[in-house]
Amino acid sequence: MKMFDMKHIQYEGKDSKNPLAFKYYNPTEVIGDKTMEEHLRFSMAYWHTLTGEGADPFGVGTMIRPWNAYTDPMDKAKARVEATFELLDKLNIPFFCFHDADIAPQGKSLREFQSNLDTIADSIGEYMKQTGKKLLWGTANNFSHPRYVHGAATACNADVFAMAAAQVKKAMELTHKLGGENYVFWGGREGYETILNTNMKLEQDNLARFLHMAVDYAKEIGFTGQFLIEPKPKEPTKHQYDFDTATVIGFLKTYGLDDYFKMNIETNHATLAGHTLEHELHLARVHGFLGSVDANQGDLLLGWDTDQFPTDIYTTTLAMYEILQNGGLHKGGLNFDAKCRRGSFDEKDIFYAHVVGMDAFARGLRNAHKMLEDKALINPLNERYASFESGIGKKIVDGQVNFNELSQYALELGEIKNNSGRQEMLEGIINTYL
Repeated sequence: MKMFDMKHIQYEGKDSKNPLAFKYYNPTEVIGDKTMEEHLRFSMAYWHTLTGEGADPFGVGTMIRPWNAYTDPMDKAKARVEATFELLDKLNIPFFCFHDADIAPQGKSLREFQSNLDTIADSIGEYMKQTGKKLLWGTANNFSHPRYVHGAATACNADVFAMAAAQVKKAMELTHKLGGENYVFWGGREGYETILNTNMKLEQDNLARFLHMAVDYAKEIGFTGQFLIEPKPKEPTKHQYDFDTATVIGFLKTYGLDDYFKMNIETNHATLAGHTLEHELHLARVHGFLGSVDANQGDLLLGWDTDQFPTDIYTTTLAMYEILQNGGLHKGGLNFDAKCRRGSFDEKDIFYAHVVGMDAFARGLRNAHKMLEDKALINPLNERYASFESGIGKKIVDGQVNFNELSQYALELGEIKNNSGRQEMLEGIINTYL
């Protein structure tokens, strides 16, 4: 049974006026050495698209969805599976992502929840075989249930820690069974509200113990997908232990986990941390931690995670500039962790939103590839740091000098002349590609 009275979205080119057609995303078009589909690796987020109802702190859900005709939770879950693969097919999206609680009702006990998960995962597996669609990553929702009020792996209650471990164990098994290419850890409540009742050292040590257990279990079951951590600075807790990319890298290196994890970087989380997406991607890339991207954007006038579909071409261009320099996203992808606005409530809006987001990143890919091809930013960057390519600068980089030698060198210097950073010129160069 078809749930959406919509045709397959086609590429019609930039002159098309059809809002239900791609203007820039042409999956078979080759950019550099890969097709657009291979570069971008788009994914649909199960939670926003299939389970999001449009509720907010001030109002109930508004979304009109075909599966809401079902009252039995398992019947509704099965209908969502069918809808998922219809959407993936009609939108030409190759991947999807899910939390365990997205795909199956939790029921009255952990045993019932796991039984429900097995039933739905079997259905998902059948659709995957029929359609060729793939699982980009799976994860566990260890933040919504009341038991996680004080956190999960960082909870003050050992029983909660054990429950969180059981959920992650099962979610890892399902991800492995369904051929997931990654597994994500997002510490939705791994942080604190007040330092007055928090043993931060114990909580962070326990989080590290939890992640080491996950690494060990992945080896036990033969899961070879990439482990990802998704930084987020705040919301729901006042301070998250995975505040930003720099914080997470420091955590991973402190606890000997840096060989096993990369970053799943979300645009809206970057801006909530006071950064740009390109900053977070760049930092992860240059240190070897860039894994995947949750593609969305936030409203800079609001202080919370609005998860809007990406439309800012400047941001998508600079994001793809970093991703291309990373050699691509490898096992990762561009997952639309984004939701239609509460007022965009009918079924057609799902299609409008994904088309806009996919086109935004396709434009970013085209722009970034041309910028790299022209060395538009690379040449000015190399010129700026040219003093480290020879003479005393090269000796500094090669570790051939110490403070004594540098001090002697500095004593012989005359007036130092710096070159302009040319920020406005560089911003103008970028604008010529947009």
